[in-house]
Order: sequence, then structure tokens, then C-alpha cells
Amino acid sequence: MSNQHRFREVDERLLLQSVARALDVLEVFAHNPKARSLGEIATAAGIHKSAAQRIGQTLLSRGYLEQSEEGRLTLGRMFLDRSFDYLRSNPLIERAMPVLTQLRKKADERVDLSLFDAEYDNLSIVHAIRMQSKRESFYATLAGRRMHTFMSTGGRACLALLPDEVVDDILQRSDRQQVTPKTITDIDGIWDKVREARRTGYAYAAEEALLGEVVVAAAVRSSSGVPIGAVHIAGSLSEWSPEGFRERFSPLALEAAQALNF
Repeated sequence: MSNQHRFREVDERLLLQSVARALDVLEVFAHNPKARSLGEIATAAGIHKSAAQRIGQTLLSRGYLEQSEEGRLTLGRMFLDRSFDYLRSNPLIERAMPVLTQLRKKADERVDLSLFDAEYDNLSIVHAIRMQSKRESFYATLAGRRMHTFMSTGGRACLALLPDEVVDDILQRSDRQQVTPKTITDIDGIWDKVREARRTGYAYAAEEALLGEVVVAAAVRSSSGVPIGAVHIAGSLSEWSPEGFRERFSPLALEAAQALNF
């Protein structure tokens, strides 16, 4: 998904524009991770080429950018270090690993833990743990993938725990574009899925994020009942009927999410 954050409002007098521009340079690679020239980076980030050069050299010196033999820039391996730091610092992820490991053994399907991005705008979830099954696309195995709240099973499971006015606000602000021909994008249709999740305790979707894929997800709650993430189980419609998948795996997702509630 594209970078669609509405960042947290802060006192503009406290912002460092140089830091913001450096982050803008890094986020150029969010849309397409290919190596880029300084001119391409400057154009995409909306800054002068001289600024891009200074920022690029600074990030190169710290390992956050790397340079190809052709002199083009791409993301550096130092980001793996920072990802490691985040993953080990998050208490939900630490608690989830043994639970998801057992769930993966029981389900014999892909299991994920997503985090609800309530820190900024609630418009997305991000996958923090992904335990693959016997058949996966490359992107489906990678932690860090961000998905729209309105269309993801984990996002809808989280929406089901929020007040109606908050759900309405999130749906109105969402960029409701189809990912597959079966992605539900109209607000009434999404509300039907949210209400269903409220009734059953879990969310369900078939082929909305990936053709041939069926998913169930149950929300993980904080001690105050606020959604903080979700447990997902994903399978293939070539092996399961929709109802058969729901009947088999929704209790497992609910059990795992319950074990992770704070």
C-alpha cells in the first residue's frame, strides 16, 4: 500500500526540518525499492539536488543507504538492525512468538501477527510476525508489510472493537481502492463485515487481499479493551471451502488472540 499516514500533530516550532527531509529521502524507497540516482531522489522527495546529496552522504556514512557500482543509492542493511531493535522491544511481539509457534503447528497454515497503527491515524495495520505455510508469495513472508485497515481481516477485527463514530471516521478517511476484484470498498459493505466481526468475535475475508486466499483474524486487546493488533490465519481456497476454513480455524485464532490480551 502507499504511504498514506496523517502524521501526529505536534508544535511546528519543535520540528527539525533537516530531520524531516532526511526521512522524506528514505521514504522515497517506500513506493519502489529500486536503486535511484541523486536526481531521482531529489525529485521524488521534493528537495534540491544539493540537499539530496548532503542527506545521501550522511545516510551513506551511517549505513542507512548503500551505493551501487553505478553510483546509485538504495536502502542499507542498517535498517535490519533497527527492525531487530523494534521487534525485540515490543512486549506484544515477545509474548506472541511462543503462542504463534504453537498456532502454526496446530493450523499447518500461515499465521501472522499484525499491529494496529493507532499511533498515527488508524488507517493501516502492519505485519510484525509472519510464519509461512507450504505455499507463499515472496511478500507474504515478509514482516513489515502494511495493509489498509478497511480491507484487512486484522484491521476489521480491530474496527469491530471501536465505537461507531471512530469506525465511520476511519472509513471516510481511508483510500478505499480495490486490491483485487473482490476487495470490498463501499462503506456499507465494509460495515457489514465489521458488524459480522462484532457478532462472531473474528473477521473473515476471501480473496480481498490476494486471489485464492481465505483469512480469519481475531483482535488482540489492551487491558482497557482497546485493539492493539490481531492474529491472522490464512489458507488457500484450492484446499478449503470458505465455511470449512472458518469452522476449522476461527476457534484457533480466537484462542490465540485471547492468550495475548493484556
